[in-house]
Amino acid sequence: MLEYVKTILTKVSFQKELFEKELRKAIDLVSSLELPKLKEWCLKKFGNIYADIIGSTFKLVGC
Repeated sequence: MLEYVKTILTKVSFQKELFEKELRKAIDLVSSLELPKLKEWCLKKFGNIYADIIGSTFKLVGC
C-alpha cells in the first residue's frame, strides 16, 4: 500500500489542496508501521514545497 500512496502523492503534487487531501487519505490507508516511512519519504520528496502541510497532517495522527 505504501508504494501505491507514494505514486498517488507524486501525481497530485502539482496542487497544494489536492496534495493535502490525498496525504490525509494516504495516512488512513497505510499501516501504523508504514506511517514513519511515509512521513520520511514525504519530507524528502516534497519537504521543500509542502513541509507545513506534511508536518501538520502527520501531527494530527501523532507521528
